[in-house]
Amino acid sequence: MAKTHAVQRQQMLEKLADHLLAAGLQGTSLRPLAAAVGTSDRMLLYYFRDKNELMSSTLTLIAARLLQLLDKTRTKAMPFATLLPHLMRMMNAAPMRPYVKLWLELAALAGRDQEPYRSTARQILEAFINWTAAALAVERERDRRPLAALLLATIEGFVMLDAIGCDDSTQAALQGVTRLLSKR
Repeated sequence: MAKTHAVQRQQMLEKLADHLLAAGLQGTSLRPLAAAVGTSDRMLLYYFRDKNELMSSTLTLIAARLLQLLDKTRTKAMPFATLLPHLMRMMNAAPMRPYVKLWLELAALAGRDQEPYRSTARQILEAFINWTAAALAVERERDRRPLAALLLATIEGFVMLDAIGCDDSTQAALQGVTRLLSKR
């Protein structure tokens, strides 16, 4: 029985997601992407309107996978001071490393106003903020979204320090934030 268009498209997306997590965003022209999934560039364009749709769809799938991984680690809402070190441990865990590296590449391309990376990064960031907001235990509901954004910005800073090999600074910053929060 022939696979439906939607099923074949989804299978390609899954393979493309695996490829990007392993290889990163370097060399993301159509031919290498097609080779990575065992098809031709023309077949990719049959299933996706253009390269922008292909990349946006693949990166969105990768973000959904990451959110699923995060969901598996959390059983209840946590206060900021508990969720921050929890997320730091998560970001340093081996299964998360490919996602973190890919996010840094995506953020750099988005920072240069390159599409579809900028719009896709904004959508993914919004999903992360929503996830973080749901994961936070807050005293006042109006604090939920700002604290989620602050938590995400803090994690991103730690990820950047880690990416450039500043492990001592990362640990010192985490200890500093923990001390500040304990004085509240």
